[in-house]
Amino acid sequence: MPDDIMQLSPTQMDALREIGNVGAGNSATALSQIINHRIDMNVPEVSIVPLGDVPDLVGGPEAMVVGVFLRVYGQAPGNILFLLPAESAFYLVDMLMGKKRGETQNLDYLDESALMEIGNILAGAYLNALFNLTKLSLLPSIPALAMDMAGAILNVVLIQLGQMGDHALVIETEFTTDEEGIKGHFFLVPDPGSLDTILTAVGV
Repeated sequence: MPDDIMQLSPTQMDALREIGNVGAGNSATALSQIINHRIDMNVPEVSIVPLGDVPDLVGGPEAMVVGVFLRVYGQAPGNILFLLPAESAFYLVDMLMGKKRGETQNLDYLDESALMEIGNILAGAYLNALFNLTKLSLLPSIPALAMDMAGAILNVVLIQLGQMGDHALVIETEFTTDEEGIKGHFFLVPDPGSLDTILTAVGV
Protein backbone atom coordinates (compact mmCIF):
# COMPACT_ATOMS: atom_id res chain seq x y z
CA MET A 1 0.00 0.00 0.00
CA PRO A 2 1.39 3.44 -0.85
CA ASP A 3 3.02 5.30 2.02
CA ASP A 4 0.68 8.28 1.69
CA ILE A 5 -2.26 6.11 2.74
CA MET A 6 -0.38 5.20 5.89
CA GLN A 7 0.08 8.90 6.63
CA LEU A 8 -3.42 10.35 6.36
CA SER A 9 -3.75 13.64 8.19
CA PRO A 10 -6.28 14.17 11.03
CA THR A 11 -8.32 16.35 8.64
CA GLN A 12 -8.43 13.56 6.07
CA MET A 13 -9.40 11.00 8.71
CA ASP A 14 -12.18 13.33 9.90
CA ALA A 15 -13.44 13.68 6.33
CA LEU A 16 -13.55 9.89 5.91
CA ARG A 17 -15.34 9.56 9.26
CA GLU A 18 -17.96 12.07 8.10
CA ILE A 19 -18.42 10.12 4.86
CA GLY A 20 -18.93 7.00 6.96
CA ASN A 21 -21.35 8.82 9.23
CA VAL A 22 -23.57 10.06 6.40
CA GLY A 23 -23.41 6.79 4.47
CA ALA A 24 -24.12 4.59 7.47
CA GLY A 25 -26.90 6.94 8.60
CA ASN A 26 -28.56 6.48 5.21
CA SER A 27 -28.18 2.70 5.50
CA ALA A 28 -29.51 2.63 9.07
CA THR A 29 -32.61 4.56 7.99
CA ALA A 30 -33.20 2.14 5.12
CA LEU A 31 -32.82 -0.90 7.40
CA SER A 32 -35.11 0.54 10.08
CA GLN A 33 -37.83 1.08 7.46
CA ILE A 34 -37.53 -2.50 6.22
CA ILE A 35 -37.74 -4.19 9.63
CA ASN A 36 -39.91 -1.50 11.28
CA HIS A 37 -37.55 -1.17 14.22
CA ARG A 38 -35.34 1.70 15.24
CA ILE A 39 -31.70 1.21 14.35
CA ASP A 40 -28.92 2.84 16.35
CA MET A 41 -25.41 3.22 15.00
CA ASN A 42 -22.16 4.25 16.58
CA VAL A 43 -19.82 6.90 15.24
CA PRO A 44 -17.89 5.22 12.41
CA GLU A 45 -14.35 4.13 13.17
CA VAL A 46 -11.79 4.95 10.51
CA SER A 47 -8.66 2.89 10.88
CA ILE A 48 -5.73 1.62 8.90
CA VAL A 49 -5.29 -1.95 10.04
CA PRO A 50 -3.00 -4.82 9.12
CA LEU A 51 -4.98 -7.26 7.00
CA GLY A 52 -4.50 -10.03 9.56
CA ASP A 53 -6.15 -7.94 12.30
CA VAL A 54 -9.45 -7.32 10.51
CA PRO A 55 -11.20 -10.47 11.89
CA ASP A 56 -10.57 -9.19 15.43
CA LEU A 57 -12.95 -6.30 14.69
CA VAL A 58 -15.88 -8.75 14.62
CA GLY A 59 -15.08 -10.94 17.60
CA GLY A 60 -12.11 -12.92 16.39
CA PRO A 61 -11.36 -15.21 13.44
CA GLU A 62 -13.41 -18.12 14.83
CA ALA A 63 -16.62 -16.13 15.42
CA MET A 64 -19.44 -17.58 13.30
CA VAL A 65 -20.83 -14.82 11.09
CA VAL A 66 -22.93 -14.22 8.03
CA GLY A 67 -21.25 -11.92 5.53
CA VAL A 68 -22.73 -10.08 2.57
CA PHE A 69 -20.01 -8.89 0.23
CA LEU A 70 -20.28 -6.43 -2.67
CA ARG A 71 -17.63 -5.08 -4.97
CA VAL A 72 -17.96 -1.35 -5.69
CA TYR A 73 -17.28 -0.24 -9.27
CA GLY A 74 -16.97 3.25 -10.71
CA GLN A 75 -14.81 6.27 -10.07
CA ALA A 76 -13.66 5.11 -6.61
CA PRO A 77 -13.75 1.29 -6.55
CA GLY A 78 -13.59 -0.70 -3.34
CA ASN A 79 -15.40 -3.32 -1.29
CA ILE A 80 -18.40 -3.29 1.00
CA LEU A 81 -18.89 -5.98 3.61
CA PHE A 82 -21.88 -6.32 5.93
CA LEU A 83 -21.12 -8.79 8.73
CA LEU A 84 -23.62 -10.15 11.25
CA PRO A 85 -23.07 -12.67 14.03
CA ALA A 86 -24.97 -15.80 12.98
CA GLU A 87 -27.56 -15.31 15.76
CA SER A 88 -28.22 -11.76 14.59
CA ALA A 89 -28.66 -12.94 11.01
CA PHE A 90 -31.18 -15.57 12.14
CA TYR A 91 -33.08 -12.97 14.16
CA LEU A 92 -33.08 -10.55 11.22
CA VAL A 93 -34.55 -13.30 9.04
CA ASP A 94 -37.24 -13.92 11.70
CA MET A 95 -38.15 -10.23 11.57
CA LEU A 96 -38.12 -10.07 7.77
CA MET A 97 -40.18 -13.23 7.34
CA GLY A 98 -42.64 -12.58 10.16
CA LYS A 99 -41.48 -15.60 12.14
CA LYS A 100 -41.28 -15.98 15.91
CA ARG A 101 -37.97 -14.98 17.38
CA GLY A 102 -35.66 -17.97 17.52
CA GLU A 103 -37.51 -19.89 14.80
CA THR A 104 -34.71 -19.59 12.26
CA GLN A 105 -31.79 -21.85 13.16
CA ASN A 106 -30.19 -22.12 9.74
CA LEU A 107 -30.43 -20.32 6.42
CA ASP A 108 -32.30 -21.71 3.45
CA TYR A 109 -32.29 -20.27 -0.08
CA LEU A 110 -35.09 -17.79 0.65
CA ASP A 111 -33.40 -16.59 3.85
CA GLU A 112 -30.12 -16.06 2.01
CA SER A 113 -31.89 -14.16 -0.77
CA ALA A 114 -33.54 -11.89 1.81
CA LEU A 115 -30.22 -11.16 3.53
CA MET A 116 -28.51 -10.48 0.20
CA GLU A 117 -31.28 -8.04 -0.68
CA ILE A 118 -30.76 -6.32 2.68
CA GLY A 119 -27.06 -6.03 1.85
CA ASN A 120 -27.97 -4.65 -1.56
CA ILE A 121 -30.26 -2.00 -0.05
CA LEU A 122 -27.73 -1.01 2.61
CA ALA A 123 -24.94 -0.72 0.05
CA GLY A 124 -27.16 1.27 -2.32
CA ALA A 125 -28.17 3.66 0.46
CA TYR A 126 -24.53 4.08 1.50
CA LEU A 127 -23.27 4.70 -2.02
CA ASN A 128 -26.12 7.10 -2.73
CA ALA A 129 -25.06 9.19 0.28
CA LEU A 130 -21.46 9.00 -0.92
CA PHE A 131 -22.54 10.25 -4.35
CA ASN A 132 -24.40 13.19 -2.78
CA LEU A 133 -21.22 14.16 -0.90
CA THR A 134 -18.67 13.57 -3.63
CA LYS A 135 -20.55 13.40 -6.97
CA LEU A 136 -18.54 10.22 -7.68
CA SER A 137 -20.42 7.62 -9.67
CA LEU A 138 -20.33 4.30 -7.78
CA LEU A 139 -22.20 1.07 -8.50
CA PRO A 140 -22.42 -2.07 -6.33
CA SER A 141 -22.02 -5.55 -7.76
CA ILE A 142 -24.56 -8.31 -7.21
CA PRO A 143 -24.13 -9.33 -3.54
CA ALA A 144 -22.56 -12.60 -2.46
CA LEU A 145 -23.36 -14.27 0.86
CA ALA A 146 -21.48 -16.73 3.03
CA MET A 147 -21.93 -18.14 6.52
CA ASP A 148 -18.63 -19.20 8.03
CA MET A 149 -16.03 -18.21 10.59
CA ALA A 150 -15.10 -14.54 10.34
CA GLY A 151 -11.51 -15.37 9.49
CA ALA A 152 -12.53 -17.53 6.54
CA ILE A 153 -14.95 -14.93 5.12
CA LEU A 154 -12.55 -12.06 5.56
CA ASN A 155 -9.71 -14.05 4.01
CA VAL A 156 -11.60 -14.13 0.71
CA VAL A 157 -11.94 -10.34 0.77
CA LEU A 158 -8.43 -9.77 2.06
CA ILE A 159 -6.77 -11.96 -0.56
CA GLN A 160 -8.07 -9.48 -3.11
CA LEU A 161 -6.87 -6.55 -1.01
CA GLY A 162 -3.62 -8.29 -0.16
CA GLN A 163 -2.50 -7.87 -3.73
CA MET A 164 -2.52 -4.13 -3.03
CA GLY A 165 -0.58 -4.05 0.23
CA ASP A 166 -0.36 -5.24 3.81
CA HIS A 167 -2.92 -2.83 5.29
CA ALA A 168 -6.51 -1.91 4.60
CA LEU A 169 -8.25 1.36 5.31
CA VAL A 170 -11.53 0.37 6.96
CA ILE A 171 -14.54 2.57 7.67
CA GLU A 172 -16.53 0.49 10.14
CA THR A 173 -19.96 1.21 11.62
CA GLU A 174 -21.81 -0.88 14.18
CA PHE A 175 -25.61 -1.18 13.96
CA THR A 176 -27.85 -2.24 16.83
CA THR A 177 -31.65 -2.47 17.08
CA ASP A 178 -33.76 -0.81 19.75
CA GLU A 179 -34.19 -4.24 21.33
CA GLU A 180 -31.45 -6.77 21.84
CA GLY A 181 -30.99 -9.19 18.99
CA ILE A 182 -29.36 -7.59 15.98
CA LYS A 183 -25.84 -6.34 15.85
CA GLY A 184 -23.96 -5.84 12.61
CA HIS A 185 -20.73 -4.40 11.28
CA PHE A 186 -20.66 -2.48 8.03
CA PHE A 187 -17.27 -2.09 6.37
CA LEU A 188 -16.32 0.18 3.50
CA VAL A 189 -12.84 -0.70 2.27
CA PRO A 190 -11.75 1.60 -0.56
CA ASP A 191 -9.07 0.43 -2.95
CA PRO A 192 -5.85 2.33 -2.22
CA GLY A 193 -6.10 4.30 -5.46
CA SER A 194 -9.66 5.36 -4.59
CA LEU A 195 -8.69 7.25 -1.46
CA ASP A 196 -7.15 10.20 -3.28
CA THR A 197 -10.21 10.37 -5.52
CA ILE A 198 -12.61 10.45 -2.54
CA LEU A 199 -10.56 12.92 -0.52
CA THR A 200 -10.14 15.25 -3.50
CA ALA A 201 -13.88 15.10 -4.16
CA VAL A 202 -14.65 16.27 -0.61
CA GLY A 203 -11.99 18.95 -0.77
CA VAL A 204 -9.31 17.67 1.62
